[in-house]
Amino acid sequence: MLKNNAASFYDMPEVQKNRWKIFVSVSLFTFMATLDGSIVSIALPTITESLNIPMNKSIWIVAVYMITICTFLVLFGKIGDIVGKIKIFRIGTLIFVGGTFLSGLANSLEILIAARVVQALGAGMTMSTNLGIITEIFTPQERGKALGFIGSVVSLGTITGPSMGGVIVHYLPWSYIFWLNIPFGLLTLFLGTKYLPKDISKTKSRVDFTGFFIYAAAIILFFGSMFAGQEMGFGNIAILITLAISLLFVIFFIKYEYGKSSPLIEFAIFKNKTVTTGLICAFIVFGTNFFVFILMPFYLQTARGYTPSAAGFILMAFPIVMVIAAPIAGSLVNRFGANRLIMLGLSIIALVNLLLIFIKIDTNIVYFITLIALIGLGNALFQSPNNTIIMSSADKRYLGVIGSLNALARNVGNIVGVTFATTILFTAMSFKAGGHISTYIKGEEELFIFGMHVTFIVSLVFMLIALVISFTQNNKIK
Repeated sequence: MLKNNAASFYDMPEVQKNRWKIFVSVSLFTFMATLDGSIVSIALPTITESLNIPMNKSIWIVAVYMITICTFLVLFGKIGDIVGKIKIFRIGTLIFVGGTFLSGLANSLEILIAARVVQALGAGMTMSTNLGIITEIFTPQERGKALGFIGSVVSLGTITGPSMGGVIVHYLPWSYIFWLNIPFGLLTLFLGTKYLPKDISKTKSRVDFTGFFIYAAAIILFFGSMFAGQEMGFGNIAILITLAISLLFVIFFIKYEYGKSSPLIEFAIFKNKTVTTGLICAFIVFGTNFFVFILMPFYLQTARGYTPSAAGFILMAFPIVMVIAAPIAGSLVNRFGANRLIMLGLSIIALVNLLLIFIKIDTNIVYFITLIALIGLGNALFQSPNNTIIMSSADKRYLGVIGSLNALARNVGNIVGVTFATTILFTAMSFKAGGHISTYIKGEEELFIFGMHVTFIVSLVFMLIALVISFTQNNKIK
């Protein structure tokens, strides 16, 4: 369980009095940072036309944000443990607001990408510290509920981005998808200045910058090749060589870190099987979620003919259920135990993936909405207890690093999910058609349905793996 220092926020009446105000400050920014990872996607056609750039280059407006976050999460988590998580969170908020403002001003692809890097640096600083802050502020009795709310906020930001972005670019210039975040960022800065306490939990350690550069090279090469592979094809020799080099950097990083007295990632963390299992399952769940997020808009709009706004409202069943159920699931941790809720959540998600294999072009829409809502329920039952058990099972000295690894599992899962979903879809469609297919073909709805079914078969396999891993670990604990 969590190990406390002599000083604790639990013993500070003023902090405990303002704990939910502190939570609002942290969660508001968490929503903004995750929202910005998905809201830009829907505006890419508009941005492409406005800046007069090729569509294949505009994908890097999204990619560079996600890659930068994944690159710096662990570094900022480590620094947060050393100098204070709240200090890093505050600085990150300020940097994010600055990057958001610059993004709205951009008049070229190069400037926009540079501004997105600044944004992502700020987002990475906050994402790597938010769970650690909540864990330190809230007592074990309330921690599950608080982390459950954070889980709701993350999912809400991710899934509402496209629908919100669509409304904004319909009525306003695309720059407003960034500028509308600024008032909320300033509110977060105000709340943070007023209510966030000074850090009392710090570690005596050093930052392994050499290890970070090795790690960064691995991340950038791997995810850069993943995004480039979407455009060039994963059979391209340059893509395959880059992926191989990234794997070599990963191996080199692990060997290098094991010999350090103060490594970037404390591998002793992974001796805690509860933490390791939780991170692996989180990676799988967020990855399979993106199978749904990527394919369902095509299913609803292109295959079934729903308008973008109607499709958006249908898919809102996920975050609505998630927002309601996640804090409830978090509060049930102490009553039923985190492991039971995690297994139930994983089982529901797996069941829905199984049922999605059989949906057709004329599947009853109420039944379809029910499936989407059940995914939200499954995620709520999984994410809140999983966050709680990961953060509460860790040594307090490593809360920043573990919080950043948790966020890294989520972001890596998102990227891998996007890549795998589209790759499997088009591969299956090509196999069925007997020729290469890399887009949706109008009038060939059944071809898309076939590819979608194959994609969800793969998604189901991943979920069954998560279930087996979680079940095995739970039995060991017993």
